[in-house]
Amino acid sequence: MSYQIETFSQTIQFDRKKHSNQTLLELYEALLLPRLIEEKMLLLLRQGKLSKWFSGLGQEAIAVGCTKALQATDYIFPLHRNLGVFTARDIPLEKLFSQWQGKHSGFTKGRDRSFHFGTTDYRIIGMISHLGAMLGVADGVALASNLDGKDELALVFSGDGGTSEGDFHEAINVAAVWNAPVIFLIEHNGYGLSTPSGEQFRCKQFIDKALGYGIEGVQVNGNNILEVYDATRRIAETMRRERKPVLLEAITFRMRGHEEASGTKYVPKELMEQWAKKDPVENYQRYLLEIGILTDKRIKEQRQHLKALIDDAWERALQEPAPIPSEKDELADVYAATTYEVIPPNEKRESPKRFVNAIAEGLYQAMERDPKLVLMGQDIAEYGGVFKITEGFVPRFGKERVRNTPLCESAIVASALGLSICGRASMVEMQFADFVSCGFNQIVNNLAKTHYRWGQSVNVTVRMPTGAGVGAGPFHSQSNEAWFTHIPGLKVVYPSTPYDAKGLLTTSLIEPNPVLFFEHKFLYRSLEGPVPDEYYNIPLGKAHVVQAGSDVTVVTYGMGVHWIAKLALKRSNIGIEIIDLRTLLPWDKETVFASVKKTGKCLVLHEDTLTGGFGGEIAAAIAEECFSSLDAPVMRVGSMETPVPFHTALEQQFLANNGLKEKLEQLIQY
Repeated sequence: MSYQIETFSQTIQFDRKKHSNQTLLELYEALLLPRLIEEKMLLLLRQGKLSKWFSGLGQEAIAVGCTKALQATDYIFPLHRNLGVFTARDIPLEKLFSQWQGKHSGFTKGRDRSFHFGTTDYRIIGMISHLGAMLGVADGVALASNLDGKDELALVFSGDGGTSEGDFHEAINVAAVWNAPVIFLIEHNGYGLSTPSGEQFRCKQFIDKALGYGIEGVQVNGNNILEVYDATRRIAETMRRERKPVLLEAITFRMRGHEEASGTKYVPKELMEQWAKKDPVENYQRYLLEIGILTDKRIKEQRQHLKALIDDAWERALQEPAPIPSEKDELADVYAATTYEVIPPNEKRESPKRFVNAIAEGLYQAMERDPKLVLMGQDIAEYGGVFKITEGFVPRFGKERVRNTPLCESAIVASALGLSICGRASMVEMQFADFVSCGFNQIVNNLAKTHYRWGQSVNVTVRMPTGAGVGAGPFHSQSNEAWFTHIPGLKVVYPSTPYDAKGLLTTSLIEPNPVLFFEHKFLYRSLEGPVPDEYYNIPLGKAHVVQAGSDVTVVTYGMGVHWIAKLALKRSNIGIEIIDLRTLLPWDKETVFASVKKTGKCLVLHEDTLTGGFGGEIAAAIAEECFSSLDAPVMRVGSMETPVPFHTALEQQFLANNGLKEKLEQLIQY
């Protein structure tokens, strides 16, 4: 921290430039309001009337200065300590206070706290608890602005501690490569909770990092509101023309704990004293008094007026009703309502297509129907992706909509969310489903929870080439669908035929909820079937009865459908009913239960390893709901409890198909 004191040790020097008296006074009021709210909240916290508070006291000039410098149409992505963003955007205090009190009238209906919400009405997209997670979302918002030919930009906050996250690097790198108009604002305040900057990084200033990304870096005194305001306005004006990201570093200090319970005992006393002299409100107020724009009388009147507004809004928020627990309402908000048109297939015009070609055709026709749909992924442009599914797309749709991405799954999934916030559907291709682990947080904590938290639909499809049988080894062959079937808010789709692959993919691309779309790599070029030539879609959540039977039900999906179908041909004397789930989340319980109640026996088959596989959930549900109809225990078949081996002989031994015949015979003979 010593270098910060040396850099800004002098008295704050204000330069009004050509700003009018009215502008200077407006900035003062905008700076004073969050300070007075802070004082109120800290009092309420001590009185036990507020559950938690993250104080931005001493940092108000950053949030206020940058917000006032931007247009109302620009998006801002604030963090805990950026109350000034919300007040400077004129969010009604009663609504804001209702959010903090967990009232139903708050932005999240009591489902999330403090600034963990978004409101597109005010172009503010709040944080999730995972630091750095919103940086990539800002990339997507900025990309949408470029694609739509608008002059809007995004400003996203990061604390200096948050710059240690991989998301920080990924987001800035993507923005630089894409020429995305994003201001990456780093509040360099000295500590990440209690960890001082010297234990977080070795650089002396963050603007040095800008050089490594090939972008401009600007440093300002974060406690000088005029300096923050002027720098942000200059950057924004240039950015509207040149469409390039900028790293803006604001040097400041956190005068209170990370949150109030953590305190500040870890901060040297002399450091607190030095920064107390640089208080942004007191220094700016003193400056306005000195140049005769502000008077003591006006200060007193202004404070009384704002305090009255705050007190009144708080009391009105107190009167708002608390959330009334309702399972129906809670479940209804996990997913956005699906209102799209279902277009049935024209089976009079169909032709044989391989699995891979059916997917490509569905994707191509979806791009034709929706001119705002954007495809993103590694090597998907001219190269066509590693499986050549998007080969030939660039000449038709252009590189703006068929986008090669840097190798960074997290930032790209986050960008997809940003596109959705701006009304654009997107598809992200994971080169292999295994690599999705690098974007896991964005999927399970950002995409999945956004609609439930603040009502924003998420039109993002993540395509997942999955499965073994092609000798690709442990990191290109995993069946990881069960990672996601546990997450409310996601939809998980897993087709087994070319017909379903096309129809379910086109549906996924118009689905207003995030979809994980699994495509088995072995089936890409080994399976062919009749597929309608024209665009069509198949509703999600509906299983398909592949083959009727009365003796035993086999519930499966993906490659399992073909394994059991082949075995059923050899056991034609047994009435095997095959249920292809097609959608795993939500899965079609009605069709499955009806079949099990008819046959009395059930085998659940999947390629994933047995323990923790999705088949366990299916088996448990059947045992609970169909117990009185069962003539045998519900049995399961999964792959060996090992990583997927490379050698063909080892891989065949690993796969669930190796033990399917024996388990089916055991069930039939029970």
